[in-house]
Amino acid sequence: MSYSHPFLPQRSPLAAWARGLKHSALQQLLLAGSRPDILSLAMGLPAAELFPAAAYSEAVAKVLASDPRALQYGPPFQPLKKHVVKLMEQRGVWCREEQVFLTAGAQQGTNLLARLLLEQGSQVIVEEKLYPGFHQVLQPYQPEILTVPTDPATGIDVDAVEKLLRDGAEPKLIYVIADGHNPLAVSMSRDKRRRLVKVARRYCVPIIEDDPYGFLSYEENAEPLLAFENEWVFYVGTFSKILAPALRTGWLIVPQPLLSLLATVKEASDINIAPLNQRAISTYMDMGLFDEHLAVLRREYRTRRDAMLDTLEFMMPDDAHWQKPDCGLFIWVDLPSGVDSGALLAQAIEEEQLVFVPGHSFSIADRPCPKNSVRLNFSSNSVDRITEGITRFARVLERHRFGPRFSTLPFAERADISHIFPVESHA
Repeated sequence: MSYSHPFLPQRSPLAAWARGLKHSALQQLLLAGSRPDILSLAMGLPAAELFPAAAYSEAVAKVLASDPRALQYGPPFQPLKKHVVKLMEQRGVWCREEQVFLTAGAQQGTNLLARLLLEQGSQVIVEEKLYPGFHQVLQPYQPEILTVPTDPATGIDVDAVEKLLRDGAEPKLIYVIADGHNPLAVSMSRDKRRRLVKVARRYCVPIIEDDPYGFLSYEENAEPLLAFENEWVFYVGTFSKILAPALRTGWLIVPQPLLSLLATVKEASDINIAPLNQRAISTYMDMGLFDEHLAVLRREYRTRRDAMLDTLEFMMPDDAHWQKPDCGLFIWVDLPSGVDSGALLAQAIEEEQLVFVPGHSFSIADRPCPKNSVRLNFSSNSVDRITEGITRFARVLERHRFGPRFSTLPFAERADISHIFPVESHA
């Protein structure tokens, strides 16, 4: 007698879009990278040893000792909105508390905005290489995804965006990461920022500006898109990369009329959770420690970025290419033609206990990324571990390209790179 479970495809009560859901490549790599024997250059994790744990614990203790509402359901914590306004001033954005909407992280922020803006089958404009978390946000709406290229030095192709609109496209939103793009690590030029917001205003298309990395700038960078346009840019910020991901606290800056709609949508999602974290972050900010903490992050991540760049320069073949990122947590590497980064990853896990993200993990279905690209993270390892990781990466790349004879060649016989890093990491 055969048995058919109700969740098998032929009888599934699941929505059509949900029937094909699978773990994303990043979810799988997060699990793989958590193994103690694995060196991970994959995930965009901030450095755990730089979390301000002691000071944040003090802030939590102060809140719990003085405010019994911290453990109760409650409205957004107004004092934290004041801190967000001051934070945005550091990025050249002047906004009002009435425009700030607190969220459970950036991922929830983009999700809430999508719920307000999208209908089934809506058109959206995104770049050809897309952060998978936003792709997941889009899936329930089964949208028509319109893609545009990205210049590795200056960011999104604004001419391509304008051509789509001029030719009759009617997208409900344009999604961009203007600073420290995930995965390409490029920051949009100031000229393109001005042009993109002008195009959005002219055609009345909202821009969702996802900005998890903008505060982690290592050079002089441009203001967010929001600084150039405050009606058609919906800004998404988060404390995940600059304090700690587990706090699940972020913010939106949107035109004031949207706040009541967002509040209704958010209530359906989580009944306005996180009063404790909102109060604790606000108290931590009151302690006057955040600016120095942010300076430490920028200093240490710059050191780690430079360590990865120097090691790549020393170890990679001449026909591999990358850009120096001025913001964020990643370096995108185009490897020699003929390299299959998916097969390279499998080989790296097996032979070198190393993980990274193959470039095709950021593909849109009808616009696959070239197979010979990878995204590497530099924030979550010390300089020594970064050096070791790129060393392993170089070894497995050689074997992948030229055969197993390289697997028996010790790295020490190839080169001594100790002179590249005369000083240990500050972490």
